Amino acid sequence: MSKISRLLALSAAAVMLLVSATSPAMAGKSPRKPATKPPAPTCGSQVFYKASGAAWTCRFADEFDGTSLNTSKWVVHQGTVPGGQECFSANNVAVANGVLVLSTRKVSTPVTCGSRTSSFTSGQVSGYGKYSQTYGRFEIRAKFPAAKVAGLHSALWMWPVNPTKYGTWPASGEIDIAEMYTTYPGRVIPYLHYSSQPGDTTVTNNYCMVADVSAFHTYVLEWTTNRLKVMFDGQTCLDHTINAMSPLTVSGPFDQPFFMALTQGLGVGGNSPTSTTPLPADTQVDYVRTWS
Repeated sequence: MSKISRLLALSAAAVMLLVSATSPAMAGKSPRKPATKPPAPTCGSQVFYKASGAAWTCRFADEFDGTSLNTSKWVVHQGTVPGGQECFSANNVAVANGVLVLSTRKVSTPVTCGSRTSSFTSGQVSGYGKYSQTYGRFEIRAKFPAAKVAGLHSALWMWPVNPTKYGTWPASGEIDIAEMYTTYPGRVIPYLHYSSQPGDTTVTNNYCMVADVSAFHTYVLEWTTNRLKVMFDGQTCLDHTINAMSPLTVSGPFDQPFFMALTQGLGVGGNSPTSTTPLPADTQVDYVRTWS
């Protein structure tokens, strides 16, 4: 299953472009008023506490309450992913009724993205170039497709802003908070990708069962300088002490900013789609919240 995750891992430099523009000041014009400071994010009324006893502080929140994606917080992936067979499209990303909807569909007229032509389209958004964070508490409330046959892969995951800081994948890290493969119904899988010490077998847990993946559940990562803990609905699924191979020490490679990515896509390998894969299929996200 780690191979499947690897195939869907993105190269931020190859897949997404961040374009910024600055307008030059115009002589003779009055100076612009200072920009209004945006309101502080609100992560709900519940207070969560660190192991030290201090409260976590809200840093980012999106409740998806509008009628379109907030592009100050997210970018839409359009194109391909390595090893995939679909085209990712903005047409497969929607916000309505208080949720973000990411869809996978089979289309009647094949579409082209780059060098690929496909009869399948999928949806993915990320915080690349918008918001990233090192350490903290990350919570996503989401529901996955109800399918119980092979063909679909949903992922709530994080990717380093600098994906080659410590070398090519997996040396610079990847944090899969929750992955759902429809060939394994009822099972949601966390996975930490990095160059861990030989014999370390605690970087995943293939046996975190969720009674109904098509209902909303909370998927949480608590990330500190030496530990990553994943919880589903408050129950610990994976509790891992970072154990990197030399020359990395203590926190590496999880000592750098990561951004969030939310994906609904097709499966690959043993989870590849078949004629029985139910399409269209959606992953819905109620909110994303982060604390530090």
